Amino acid sequence: MEGKPYVPNELLSRLVGDRLYSVEFVLNDYVQLRFDGAPGSGPVTLNSYVWPVVQHAGRLWHEPDLGYADALRRLTPGTVVSTAEATADGLRIGLDQGAIHIHPAKDEVFVEIAELNGFEDGAWMVWRPGEDSFEDLA
Repeated sequence: MEGKPYVPNELLSRLVGDRLYSVEFVLNDYVQLRFDGAPGSGPVTLNSYVWPVVQHAGRLWHEPDLGYADALRRLTPGTVVSTAEATADGLRIGLDQGAIHIHPAKDEVFVEIAELNGFEDGAWMVWRPGEDSFEDLA
């Protein structure tokens, strides 16, 4: 979050209790995940500029896997039950029907890894390689 000292998982953890209600593939470039957010506000959006790993139906799905998009879509509507953020592990969002894990290899990142915005108070975050929970990708 700009202007404040960075605290891992502080902003991401605000998703706990929210419903993942939309998965949108934008061209072949990134995936946009939308969460309910606070009552009366707009959706909270997580843009993942790298393909997240999806845990669903007892297995891990990677973007090249046949059925990847379906596995990601099947996480909706799902409620966020946990989040985690750590160096060398990236971002994890646990849902009642599976999980989303964002931690790319160095060669999968071009500029940004992910962006989270849409909170009622205007808080937002952009994760980049070499910074914060992705400092291992420097």
